[in-house]
Amino acid sequence: MSRREAKRHYLLTDSTPVTNNDDLDARLGKLLDAKMHGIAFSAYAEGQKPGDELSRDQIERRMAIIAPHFNWIRSFSVTAGNELIPSVAKSRGLKTLVGAWLGTDPKKNRQEMDSLIALAHEGHVDVAAVGNEVLYRGDLTEVQLLDFMAEARERLPTEVPMGYVDAYYEFEDRPAVTSACDVLLSNCYPFWEGCAHPYAILYMQDMFRRLQKVAEGKRIIISETGWPSAGGSFYGAESSPQGAYLYFLKTMEWAASENIELFYFASFDEAWKVGGDAGEGDVGAHWGLWDKNERFKYASSL
Repeated sequence: MSRREAKRHYLLTDSTPVTNNDDLDARLGKLLDAKMHGIAFSAYAEGQKPGDELSRDQIERRMAIIAPHFNWIRSFSVTAGNELIPSVAKSRGLKTLVGAWLGTDPKKNRQEMDSLIALAHEGHVDVAAVGNEVLYRGDLTEVQLLDFMAEARERLPTEVPMGYVDAYYEFEDRPAVTSACDVLLSNCYPFWEGCAHPYAILYMQDMFRRLQKVAEGKRIIISETGWPSAGGSFYGAESSPQGAYLYFLKTMEWAASENIELFYFASFDEAWKVGGDAGEGDVGAHWGLWDKNERFKYASSL
């Protein structure tokens, strides 16, 4: 079963605390001290949602928390205060994967595109993402997306690579989109394909290998992968603190050992994802490494 076949199917389960394990904690400490590649940055505090204006203060506060442990951040929009994220990241010495959030509203799409181009010319963008899962959601046709990508490539500085973010199989199914990308930006979620936790890492690695087969030597970035710490299950995939902890450790260790560019999803828990357009159910609020109160979930020392 894949994300194309079923959107959501939940079985609520009780969460259990992460088991204290000195070996796991030592591995975690090594990852955090060495700095990992990237993290998907979430700035929305409790009670906020996309469309609400973000302040520089809240962005700076959260950026200060994650900056010691990562080299890159990924942001998803460049309007309503999100345009401040790349410059704050740069002030912390971080590199940036910056996205224009495209959807069904032509006016908002234009604002996003123009803001992304402006930020790139200001030197705040290391990789530009034109849209996030618009094909999966059905917000744009492939032709419309390709037009936006062609515009971005024409207007972006030549040194800034451009790509599109979607599930790995979209790059298999849509060769024109794959060809238009300078870099493939792929979301790889074993959880959302109902994969049981013991097989999740192998499944995610297979997603990456499938991308390599269609990339024709192009740079590949895993733009999102993660595992929820609570909220229920999706077919055979069960959320739990221990499962999320292990998935995070094994994923980031694999990425480091294979020199793979990977952005973990996500930095902070986001309650807004439970309902509305996100439609992720209870698990939507529990993808962060830090909880909604900005406390690191998996080690008491942070």
